[in-house]
Amino acid sequence: MAELLKGMKRTHMCGVLRSDDIGKEVVLMGWIQRRRNLGGLIFVDLRDREGLVQIIFDKDVSEEAFNKAENVRGEFVIAVKGEVKKRQDINTDLKTGEIEVFAKELKILSESEIPPIHINDEDEAGERIRLKYRYLDLRKPKMQKLLRTRSKIASTIRSFLDENGFLDLETPVLTKPAPEGARDYLVPSRVNPGKFYALPQSPQIFKQLLMVSGFDKYYQIVKCFRDEDLRADRQPEFTQVDIEMSFVDEEDVISINEKLVKRLFKEIKGIELDTPFMRMTYKEAMERYGSDKPDLRFGYQLKALNEVVKECGFGVFANTVKAGNDVKAININGGAEKFSKKGMKNLEKLAKTYGAKGLAWMKVTSDGIDSPISKFLSEEDTKAIIDKMESTVGDLILFVADKSSIVNTTLGALRIEIAKKLDIINEDEFKILWVTEFPLFEYDEDDGRYYAKHHPFTSPADDDIDIVESNPEKARAKAYDLVINGSEVGGGSIRIHDSSLQERMFRALGFTDEEAYEKFGYLIDAFKYGTPPHGGIAYGLDRLTMILTCTENIRDVIAFPKTQDARCLLTEAPSVADNTQLEELKIKLMEE
Repeated sequence: MAELLKGMKRTHMCGVLRSDDIGKEVVLMGWIQRRRNLGGLIFVDLRDREGLVQIIFDKDVSEEAFNKAENVRGEFVIAVKGEVKKRQDINTDLKTGEIEVFAKELKILSESEIPPIHINDEDEAGERIRLKYRYLDLRKPKMQKLLRTRSKIASTIRSFLDENGFLDLETPVLTKPAPEGARDYLVPSRVNPGKFYALPQSPQIFKQLLMVSGFDKYYQIVKCFRDEDLRADRQPEFTQVDIEMSFVDEEDVISINEKLVKRLFKEIKGIELDTPFMRMTYKEAMERYGSDKPDLRFGYQLKALNEVVKECGFGVFANTVKAGNDVKAININGGAEKFSKKGMKNLEKLAKTYGAKGLAWMKVTSDGIDSPISKFLSEEDTKAIIDKMESTVGDLILFVADKSSIVNTTLGALRIEIAKKLDIINEDEFKILWVTEFPLFEYDEDDGRYYAKHHPFTSPADDDIDIVESNPEKARAKAYDLVINGSEVGGGSIRIHDSSLQERMFRALGFTDEEAYEKFGYLIDAFKYGTPPHGGIAYGLDRLTMILTCTENIRDVIAFPKTQDARCLLTEAPSVADNTQLEELKIKLMEE
């Protein structure tokens, strides 16, 4: 390679040349985006990560370079030495559009076959072929911009945390399986036959141990792993920005993180955020928006109708209220004409996927009320509903009657789906809030036990410590999530630092003292030797990058992502292990 590049040392990136560089001799290296042969002139668009520049091969300037240029094609890698000149036909679509480079020397560094996908942002190749040839897909300007932005986000985070006294400390990747949370990815130990490591879902316990160790402020940008069902904004391996602080309460953690997020938006988006951010309790978020990560860029808030319909003529509503459950509705402004009968059936199908038994609706039109339930309602009942929903002519009211959890979740999903369908969401707007006072526990009816809503080390609210074991369903946590435009980008809590309270928490989760010690003995022991109050937060870097780049697919902001079935199409992982490897690990595969 040294011989190949002899006399050629890159002086500039392609996309940084400007009119100030006219007259300079430059050496450029990159990929050929396009080549046009006009007889006595050959035009080449040369591309690197900074952008494109036009190279001209002119026989009168260098016949040798011109002759070589006749043999180059798209995606060849070349090195060019030449002079920057003023471009005659200025291209305002290019940052380098005022100049061009007249080549004096050309070296072909690598040839290319015809790529299976087009290397431009207009390429319409399907995602599977893009992932199979990811190294080509990543050459596209859009993809390069996304990953460069991701890099800038990470460096901004590091810079901010370094400035504020946080230490970048690493925690183990091979650790102990955890009984809570998602499924672990297990790694067999060859030197300890029959035993397994787990890949960390989060460095949670280790960052708490770092607080016990006296480091006060810690962070790391770290890979985490969860073996769970995937969707557009999830990956089996993801990157987490992990932050922990000692001698703090909720306000301390929230305050420093508002400054961090403000810095990010300023550096990445050029947006000056106002602080403090809005706050909303978990209870309020669920009751008003049907979600613990509400999107506040549009309305359609849930409204309770129990008092209005508890004695109405429509038995479904009245009986639901009598049974101690809820009737709620959302008002879709101007929605009466937007949904046909088929559209309403599709909304009902969606409602049923969230557990609702059905979906009642009412259109307020200039000719009166159009609704399949209007025949069961008196004029007074109808008027009371319309008044409560603040509906006017042209509006569509959607009702769900069921258990509170089903009502909230169903209407919460409907408001999002309808807002997308009607295209009323302003993609250039950013609504940020903290959701606080989460439940400490959630009950799993299938298992017949309580699980930690966040994790077993989350501290209960001071007022709820006494009911952790006696009334767990009412206990609130010192937990907080940062939500941006309906996406949870970060979540954290104040941790339990008192060993006796931690033991009570384990008991509330159904662990005996022996089971708790078997799983978490090293943390329990550490708490015996002086533990500071501490708390922290973790951001999903991938999801945060999605928000800051206005990207809908998490795979677009990860260099080498997995598919929804957790496969890498590029390397064909996971793959079959050979018998020798399995024998060394003392593993025998079961037949399907």
